[in-house]
Amino acid sequence: MDAAHSTAYELRREAVATDERRLLVLAGGRQAGYRAARDLNAALEMSPVWLSATEPFEDVVPLDRSGDLLGTTQDCVVVDCHDACRPNAIGRAAGAVDGGGLLVLVTPPLDDWPGRRDDFDETLAAPPFDVDAVDGVFRRRLVDTLRAHRGVAIVDVDAGRVRDEGLTDPAPALSPDPFGPPADHAFPRAVYEACLTADQRDAVLACERLHEPDTAVVLEADRGRGKSSAAGLAAAALAADGRDVLVTAPGYRNAAEVFDRAAETLAGLDALAADRREDSAAHRLDTTSGGGRVRFRPPPAAADADADVLVVDEAAALPVRILESLLEVAPAACFATTVHGYEGSGRGFDVRFRDRLETRREVIDVTLEAPIRYTAGDPVEVWLFRALLLDARPAADPLVAEAPPAAASYERLEAAALAGDEPRLREAFGLLVDAHYRTEPNDLARLLDAPNIAIRALSVEGHPVSVALLAREGGLAAETREAMYAGDRVRGNMLPDVLTSQLRDPDGAVPVGVRVLRIATHPAARSRGFGSTLLAAVEAEVAPDGDRPARGLLARDAVDYLGVGYGATPELLDFWAANGYRTVHLSTTRNDESGEYSALMVRPLTSAGRDLAERHGAWFRRRISGVLTDALDDADPDVVRAALAAIEGTVPLELSEPEWRLVAGAAFGPGLYDIAPRPFRRLALKALLDGVLPDADAERLLVRKVLQARPWPETAEDLGYVSERQCMRALGEAYRPLVERYGTETARTEADRYR
Repeated sequence: MDAAHSTAYELRREAVATDERRLLVLAGGRQAGYRAARDLNAALEMSPVWLSATEPFEDVVPLDRSGDLLGTTQDCVVVDCHDACRPNAIGRAAGAVDGGGLLVLVTPPLDDWPGRRDDFDETLAAPPFDVDAVDGVFRRRLVDTLRAHRGVAIVDVDAGRVRDEGLTDPAPALSPDPFGPPADHAFPRAVYEACLTADQRDAVLACERLHEPDTAVVLEADRGRGKSSAAGLAAAALAADGRDVLVTAPGYRNAAEVFDRAAETLAGLDALAADRREDSAAHRLDTTSGGGRVRFRPPPAAADADADVLVVDEAAALPVRILESLLEVAPAACFATTVHGYEGSGRGFDVRFRDRLETRREVIDVTLEAPIRYTAGDPVEVWLFRALLLDARPAADPLVAEAPPAAASYERLEAAALAGDEPRLREAFGLLVDAHYRTEPNDLARLLDAPNIAIRALSVEGHPVSVALLAREGGLAAETREAMYAGDRVRGNMLPDVLTSQLRDPDGAVPVGVRVLRIATHPAARSRGFGSTLLAAVEAEVAPDGDRPARGLLARDAVDYLGVGYGATPELLDFWAANGYRTVHLSTTRNDESGEYSALMVRPLTSAGRDLAERHGAWFRRRISGVLTDALDDADPDVVRAALAAIEGTVPLELSEPEWRLVAGAAFGPGLYDIAPRPFRRLALKALLDGVLPDADAERLLVRKVLQARPWPETAEDLGYVSERQCMRALGEAYRPLVERYGTETARTEADRYR
């Protein structure tokens, strides 16, 4: 038995004995690593799933489809790291391995690995940088964690030597605390007897509330805690009671655990009439109760379905817009979501969706903490959480709660130094995870290695209080700009890409910009000016100062403008506008992840930046009225109000004398808006850009009825008017100050007829 075989055998033996997982690293040449992985799995009679970009084996999942592993359980997953080291894929692979199983990484020689560039590094190389400019900080740190953590074996497959046997010689496991069914329960006792932990029992008990309309049960847990099994047990109990239970997830494979537990439970209740789990056209379990069933639909199809109860598994992996659409499917819903996940850390659910859910349903929260698929303290989980910073957290509240912005120091957090300072790295990355709805392990590698990325922070006594993740964009070569104009996507240059390809500006990628990818402030220090202070410090770093030209970021070209793009909300638009950023674009489709229309804003720093901002500000002013009656006719009026208020400049107002008579007649007399909406629309746009309307209600009405051209009944209902007639009167009243401010002599004469 060679070194790899004997090591794997002992690892597997210890993993099974402890119901934990172990990690085996096969480091060395590609073919030697492949042979070792294939041979040892055959010898151990394991059936591994391979994650690989080259697909050299059976039962392979492409690296870029590692999300297919979410919700599945495997005894062994082999990750081929030769073509690409994708942090998300490593996390998903580890999350799929069951207790007693092995996670196997097939890697280049560990000493050489950080210095090699691969396909994932290509995704980090945003033009004008190439892959040679990508650093290897993330992989150096990853290798350090592999060498330092218990439960990780390392075999040099080229030399046939064991560098670390990875055995932990654990103490005997303690017997779990006994638990039983709850004293009072509506689900059958057998359902509770199938629970494996007290946490799971409590989760199933909470799901009894799904009998009630307008409720939502949220099951939150790290991976391996049994939330999907709990959802499956509850689904079975509800279906046995005659309920139509609809299950959705990113894919059926992700929901397989829900169906497996539901099928077992229904069989145990002698309530399973037909098991159609393997029917790809209709994954379904039918019960002996009339109408009772558990069925699967992918998210888009589920959003158009009807059911008694909805179960959403892997909810954190679904875009917020999809989650919102699912609220109409059933009167009661269960959402199972991962807290420290590999698809956005569950933050899309908490940051963007939670408030909307709570306005529509009574929410019952359950957190599952006890592992089910492996023992608490599992060394692979401990390693994974450190390697990918899955449990990164901001500094403790007392460290920053009382500090004013003036007490903070502005810091350039260099990637190599940050990776060497574990507490500071965890706190800085924790701020980003806590504040953003889609932070994932790949972002950790991007933060540490991408050549166009920089990190700036305000820190108090060494603890980051506010962090900005910045990206250099633009300044692209002529051939790259031409390709972009022709429709090619150029990674890492979001603002220049939109300005060039969508807004048809051939020179949109000439100026150099710094885009604020993310800005995050500690929860205990928000609304005290830290974010604005940090933005001002970034601007002071890169902006021109007297005779000194603008300084470059990352020691490259001078910076012409600062920019930002984000899912627009009124609060965010107000924040960026207050910091001098001006709207140049609102996207015409909703962002899949945030569920919002995206706003693009710029703050010029040089003459080139001002030319860009003025050019696109003027273009936006000319076109926005038409867009609001079409693609943006369903946008939140408060978003539109805030976006228009943040546009630089105004629009000319050219109304004919008959048009002025119509507007004045509608404002002060019997004139009707519906006769000719055009002059009302031009006047509304000018008033909103100039910020002269008397109150927010009037602004909302002009946006919803006039600029978005919504029907009177819908407008009245959306804005809370008691009748269409009241809404019509309010519109006329909203135009009175506008006639007074902008009206011609003809308009004033017409108004005087009815005063």
